Amino acid sequence: MVLDHIREDVRTALAKDPAATSAVTVALLYPGLHAVWGYRIAHALWERGHTFVARLLSQVVRFLTGVEIHPAADIGRRLFIDHGAAVVVGETADIGDDVLMYHGVTLGGDTMRREKRHPTLEDGVSVGANATLLGDITIGENATVGAGSVVVQDVPPEITVAGSPAEPVTGTGADRLDPSECPAE
Repeated sequence: MVLDHIREDVRTALAKDPAATSAVTVALLYPGLHAVWGYRIAHALWERGHTFVARLLSQVVRFLTGVEIHPAADIGRRLFIDHGAAVVVGETADIGDDVLMYHGVTLGGDTMRREKRHPTLEDGVSVGANATLLGDITIGENATVGAGSVVVQDVPPEITVAGSPAEPVTGTGADRLDPSECPAE
């Protein structure tokens, strides 16, 4: 089972990164992949009540990879973090299957209250380099967040948003939006 997941993650990296040359290279040299594997172990420890050890492991993984994923976050299958540096995934973040994130992405909170305070990324979401997503927002299935964007409101499925604050980009499905689905200005 674990070996199947490792193979699946390696195949995902090979499929999503045109610079990936072999499974061995990906398995040994991709810090984003190592961060996800470290998270999976830390999350299993967290779920079993070993919260201190889980946090300790997550900090070791952060030191080694530059990627900080809170062990309480919920992450689906085949997450690929390309380049890996300076990625932060907060405690109450939810990430679906087949999500692609680039370096510098932050899934951050916007409140100090102990509640759902980090983003949800549904299946198939892509998040560009240095994008910041804040709060209990949902990025819909197969949506894309452009590099450098700041997202503080929900993004409907299959829409591309970009900018600060992020807005739908014309020609990428924005013309199919129902105005009631768009964030208010």
